[in-house]
Amino acid sequence: MTDGANLHGESFEEILEAAFESADSLLLVDPTGETIEALTTVTSAAETPPSIRLLAETAVVKDVMDDFVVASNAADHVASGTLTVRTGIGAANALVITEESVWSLVGVGDRVAALGGDDDTFVEAVGAAYESQWDRAASFDLRTPPLSRVRETLGEEIGQNTRADFDATLDALQSAREATGEFDEVALTLLVAARNDVLLYDISKWGEDVGIASKATFSRTKTTLEEEGLIRTEKVPIDVGRPRLRLKLNEERFEEATPAELAAVTLNHG
Repeated sequence: MTDGANLHGESFEEILEAAFESADSLLLVDPTGETIEALTTVTSAAETPPSIRLLAETAVVKDVMDDFVVASNAADHVASGTLTVRTGIGAANALVITEESVWSLVGVGDRVAALGGDDDTFVEAVGAAYESQWDRAASFDLRTPPLSRVRETLGEEIGQNTRADFDATLDALQSAREATGEFDEVALTLLVAARNDVLLYDISKWGEDVGIASKATFSRTKTTLEEEGLIRTEKVPIDVGRPRLRLKLNEERFEEATPAELAAVTLNHG
């Protein structure tokens, strides 16, 4: 809801949605990790999001981008030209700056607010100050691949059934992890691959090529999942060279191996 130039809500998502409605471009200055996560969520849901610039402390961005879902969604927005990320700033308050307003973000308990001003002279002065900061800030390189590319190539190179299971498990994970935190995207991918009897060679090559992790990381995680009794492997002879390994779920550990079950197991590897 709005109160003059102020915005009120129960989440930073609500505040940002309200800011999006009146902005063609938006500069978000020195946000918390929670606000950055909210930004990627709201941008993904928006039909026509504004042009967004994110200016934040390096440590905060690195920490929140350790989360695969946040980082891969952010990478989608960077790839589309909607989002630009720069780092190396410390401000007195987290700010949202648009063409017509400036808001200071405040969160207390289960309530959040954006305390704003829309005086033309004030908005122009604040905008000019942080444009200068933006010009001096360093670009941030997102190493996580865009989620859209992950999904597309997984379907094309590994199979549409595997992609469907990946999407369903990720969706189940989104609600479950609100209370439990991060997860291991490599473990998730291997469990989904095992549910579909995919070769370790194929899924690890795809994972390295798309930019999720190296083949060595996939191999180490596979070994850990085997040791925990979550997956097993079967040797598949090939014409030349060593047999390859087909990934299988350990049926004794899963009742139905639903996306929710796979998501719950994945969270233990966050």
